[in-house]
Amino acid sequence: MQITMTSDAPSPDLAPDYPRFVRGRDSTLAYFHKLFRERIVIYDGAMGTMIQKHRLTEEDYRGERFKDYHKLVRGNNDLLTLTQPTIIKDIHRKYLKGGADLIGTNTFSSTTIAQADYDMESLAYELNVESARIAREVADEVSAEEPERPRFVGGSIGPTNRTASISPDVVDASKRNVTFDELDEAYYEEARGLIDGGCDFIIIETIFDTLNAKAAIFSVRRLLKERGMEETMPLIISGTLVDQSGRTLSGQTTEAFYVSVRHCNPFCVGLNCALGAKQMRPFLQRLSKVAECFVSVYSNAGLPNAMGGYDDTPADMAADNSVFVKESLVNMIGGCCGSTPDHINAIAKMCEGVPPRPVHERVKHMWLSGLEDLVVSKERFQFLNVGERCNIAGSPLFKKLILAGDYAKAMDIAKKQVEDGAMVLDVNMDEGLLDGLAAMQRFLKIAMTEPECSKVPIMVDSSKFEIIEAGLKWVQGKCIVNSISLKVGEEEFKRQAAVVKAHGAAVVVMAFDEEGQAADEYNKVRICKRSYDILVDEVGFPPEDIVFDPNILTIATGIEEHNNYAVDFIKACRTIKEVCPHAKISGGVSNLSFGFRGVNVIREAMHSVFLYHAVQAGMDMGIVNAGMLQVYSDIPPDLLQIVEDAVLNKHAEATEALLERSMVEREKALANKGQATAVQAPWRTLEVQARLTHALVKGIDEFIDEDVEECRQLVPRPLEVIEGPLMSGMNVVGDLFGSGKMFLPQVIKSARVMKKAVAYLLPFMEKEKEEKMKEQGIEAVADDDSAYAGVVLLATVKGDVHDIGKNIVGVVLGCNNYKVYDMGVMIPCEKIIEKAIEVKAQVIGLSGLITPSLDEMVFVAKEMSKAGMTVPLLIGGATTSKMHTAVKIAPNYSTVEHPCIHVLDASRSVTVVGSLLGEDKEEYVQDVLDEYDELREEHYAGLEERHLKTFDAAKKLGFNIDFGASPPVCSPVGGTGVKVVDYYSLEDVVPFIDWNPFFQTWELRGKYPNRGYPRIFNDENVGEEAKKLFADAQALLKDLVDNKRLSLRGVVGVFPAARVGEDVEVYASEEAKDRGEEAIGKFCMLRQQQEKESDDAYFSLADFVASKESGHKDYLGAFAVACFGAEEEVERYEALNDDYNKIMVQALADRFVEAFAEALHREMRMKTWGYAPEEELDPEDLLKIKYDGIRPAPGYPSQPDHTEKVMMWELLKARELAGIGLTESLSMTPASSVSALVFAHPESQYFAVGRIEKDQVEDYAVRKGMVVEEVERWLAPILNYDRDD
Repeated sequence: MQITMTSDAPSPDLAPDYPRFVRGRDSTLAYFHKLFRERIVIYDGAMGTMIQKHRLTEEDYRGERFKDYHKLVRGNNDLLTLTQPTIIKDIHRKYLKGGADLIGTNTFSSTTIAQADYDMESLAYELNVESARIAREVADEVSAEEPERPRFVGGSIGPTNRTASISPDVVDASKRNVTFDELDEAYYEEARGLIDGGCDFIIIETIFDTLNAKAAIFSVRRLLKERGMEETMPLIISGTLVDQSGRTLSGQTTEAFYVSVRHCNPFCVGLNCALGAKQMRPFLQRLSKVAECFVSVYSNAGLPNAMGGYDDTPADMAADNSVFVKESLVNMIGGCCGSTPDHINAIAKMCEGVPPRPVHERVKHMWLSGLEDLVVSKERFQFLNVGERCNIAGSPLFKKLILAGDYAKAMDIAKKQVEDGAMVLDVNMDEGLLDGLAAMQRFLKIAMTEPECSKVPIMVDSSKFEIIEAGLKWVQGKCIVNSISLKVGEEEFKRQAAVVKAHGAAVVVMAFDEEGQAADEYNKVRICKRSYDILVDEVGFPPEDIVFDPNILTIATGIEEHNNYAVDFIKACRTIKEVCPHAKISGGVSNLSFGFRGVNVIREAMHSVFLYHAVQAGMDMGIVNAGMLQVYSDIPPDLLQIVEDAVLNKHAEATEALLERSMVEREKALANKGQATAVQAPWRTLEVQARLTHALVKGIDEFIDEDVEECRQLVPRPLEVIEGPLMSGMNVVGDLFGSGKMFLPQVIKSARVMKKAVAYLLPFMEKEKEEKMKEQGIEAVADDDSAYAGVVLLATVKGDVHDIGKNIVGVVLGCNNYKVYDMGVMIPCEKIIEKAIEVKAQVIGLSGLITPSLDEMVFVAKEMSKAGMTVPLLIGGATTSKMHTAVKIAPNYSTVEHPCIHVLDASRSVTVVGSLLGEDKEEYVQDVLDEYDELREEHYAGLEERHLKTFDAAKKLGFNIDFGASPPVCSPVGGTGVKVVDYYSLEDVVPFIDWNPFFQTWELRGKYPNRGYPRIFNDENVGEEAKKLFADAQALLKDLVDNKRLSLRGVVGVFPAARVGEDVEVYASEEAKDRGEEAIGKFCMLRQQQEKESDDAYFSLADFVASKESGHKDYLGAFAVACFGAEEEVERYEALNDDYNKIMVQALADRFVEAFAEALHREMRMKTWGYAPEEELDPEDLLKIKYDGIRPAPGYPSQPDHTEKVMMWELLKARELAGIGLTESLSMTPASSVSALVFAHPESQYFAVGRIEKDQVEDYAVRKGMVVEEVERWLAPILNYDRDD
């Protein structure tokens, strides 16, 4: 939205002695208006960054006052105001001396809500008072030193650690962990403390959820009004955009965020945190363009590095912020995360002598917002369509769903309204059989999490004001209230209007007063004018936020006085627009045709004719079903004449004529009812090439044989069907996939159709080839690949059995006309090289999931080099990375002719292979080689910079559980030892399935706020495809379950255990342990060594088991589980040329076994071991790991060594009892298998070992009885040094 700019906008009277300031006499607001117009004002930098530099301990945070406090308080930076005030004062002083004009109090988390994490809610008021007092004291000291440049204190109000707009429960979108009223109460107390402590202005900052901010604004303005400070204390608002999408965490765009807080007339609005200055620029430009007040920015010192720190120097940050200054985007600049007094000093010097941004005039348009903003003006559109189908009175289906409690399907109606063109969504829950208050709140909370609904503004509609007020507290955008009126009396009318204004909403005012409803033109105008004057002159309501509804009443009822109702409305529109400047006009359009229910042809025509004339008269918006509107010019002429006569009351017989026509239309509708016949899909009428393309794009194989046969009859050779129509269709698929308009599951379905088409043609092609060869007297040549774009060989390396990702790559490449030879899993190096030579492969792709596969890939690269091969090598799989490929694999086999390239996922494979086999290969490869050179330099530089503790030092800093105070859990109620688990059916584990990895397998990823299951279904890009994929998965899952095509089997054990040094020993029995008998097994653990900036312990899994000398009885659990039968199903689908279901089976088998592991671990906690028999967690809580204990797996971050599986298999007899094997690289077979150690102590926790040094490797090798070189090979990914190859 473009706004006129002015540099001399009106402002309050200036402080008389400017630039000096006399606190208590002068108006801060007046002073700021002068200051912010004169120069760019400097705000301070990060408080947290400066506190971290002091490396404070738990004891430092506690101080004397809280030395015996019952909870850990380290990290509660706001508490330092009370326990370390000298440090906080010193930080304030450094910022002021560094050039800051304004400083913020140390109260970012000083609400009762945020302090609840530490059980310190009772300190909230004191924290705010003391923080403001400390900052006031330092600011006054520096001001006294420089009276010509007074310093000011801002009361910092953070967002809290709760979100009012976002559900914490992925299953129930109506859940919230905080309410508006709770936020209001907490913010009010914080603001009271800040003002009592002496702050000069309030800054509501780091807003990631605008509804939280609206609650803060609501409470602060209430407090300022109570204290008579509305005209003296500036209010600054600063939002946070979470990523490069330019949206807040709750999904709003920059403009929508501004519109949502605009009602409080902020002195200044800006952006802070989350991004560096470079990344903020486009969003600050957008904010500066629309903001009608001063604008601020305080970015981070760049983006966080890999360790969470910030690398921008003061010079860097000043240079990046200089763009804001040069482009006149800001009036105030500060710093956020990573910034220091030096950064602020550099910024202050950069701003010297540069004029600030001019202030913009306030516009008089209605400006609404959902997730996106909406300007309501005739210049933008003639008519704003308000969707009516989420009104219980406007939709019988909606009413039925709400009464049944089916809010999910009710939400589908809301989405459909927006899809059909509704620009605002009307929501009404007024129904005698319904708790309207609860229903309105629940519906709005769910709607706020549905981007398709919440992207448009909401109209909160009710005849009961308590429902309206409750609804306002759940909408983050600027909404419309429908409605209030003078029928409640003037005083109540003003009270209700004040509440609506305080929430920042626009309002619909009905043409009612104490005497009743306005029906004729005179009374419509009279009541609207009276309402307008009260709202504007007495309540101070913005006139552009007033919407009058002069009552659209039903016409053509047979009662003569009703005939002119539409004419009265249209005439009143013109007059109301003249006497009520800037106000809007709306109405419920469907009321007009209420007497013609069931005859939609008539109703649609009436609505269109009425709107055609009413909009010309000044009507701006209306509540109407967008699906029940005809285009005015498309109405049949005879019907148009009849309807227009009735709407405009042109003659006495108009109503009768309309009634007669409605009877004709009603009879037509009844005659046609139930006579629908099966209609051929339109695409089936296309010519055969178009039909084949449609079938390939849509993945429809129902007609593929007949279409391919039809096409075959049109060409001389069957191969021409593949090279022509089919490949043309697949090229369309490839283009759509490459441009992000098709997604992986769709491509797999396309491949299935293609395979079936080729399978149909194969017999014809073979016959033709045989006949041709026979004629020429030569033998046929097998596997003629000349028709393909290239030949690609794929293999999962030796020792690894995982191939689902590789299968997907093969399908995607096949869809793009590459001949793919998939060798399968566990393929030795020599076989790969041999096959590559045999098939004349032009590209080789290696895949692997487990870490030992990385070493095997290095070995394959070396052997390919020795063999003199010149084929490009691609590396992929979950455990691989671009850095590892560049540092470890590429140096052994990479030239311009045959590069070694990491491929992130299947969608990139086509681009990479195409580049390698295309004309621009050399340029592409050189770019990759240059990038990998830089990565290697970065890696080796990082090794020098990375600091690790010695192994001895790390052991001393390990995690020490006080087993006396917190003893190990109970002895296993089911006894120790091993048992087979073969009693779980597929159906038993379905409730435990985590569907998030399923969508990741298929490379479907939603964007905020639709990341993860089930929110992914709402994503505008991948949501629909995710729904289809999920439906297909459910269908196949049902088949697998019902027909028992897969089975689950495993083995579980619990053993007496004791920590011995850095290891955990397990024993045959408790008695054997007590007798000092030799352990039957030992698990060797690894400990963190990488230095930490905090006092956190250096963890090892050994820390979670009581030592032998402690005398405590302790235990260690273990299990291995698998899903059997997937391989057979894969073969079955391969025989059917069905790649889609082949991959789907593998994906579901993985989900089944993970669910099996989750269910079995739960059984262990509650029964087998029985240390948590009363546990009551639903599957969602299980996935969030809300239970006691952990189940880390060898090869994963807490124990990265796969060789520990060998001991597990010996103890559990996993192969003998359950049929679960290990390959030579210790990958589990079948591929869908899971294993884990089980630790039960409530203080046990997951962690990542991270990088380790050679001193630990050498010690670990001794404990395991292995040579160092062998240990290094298995632990290669986590070594902090380069091992000798």
